[in-house]
Amino acid sequence: MSDLGRILIGLGILLVVVGIFFVISSRLNLPLGRLPGDFSWRGKGWAVSFPLASSVLISVVLSLLFWLFGHFRR
Repeated sequence: MSDLGRILIGLGILLVVVGIFFVISSRLNLPLGRLPGDFSWRGKGWAVSFPLASSVLISVVLSLLFWLFGHFRR
């Protein structure tokens, strides 16, 4: 049971960090979701968004952070 508790605490911390990131990004006017390469279609009563460029950018940044964390942890 202690492993489940640790996992839940880790997920809670992750959600807090993601929430803080979204609050900070909205205040700094970061264009995530509005980059060239982010697709969105709007119709009468519906909208579809596919943030391809934003997803790639976030993936690269997270990959670099995890690589740096793993590199300095050794």
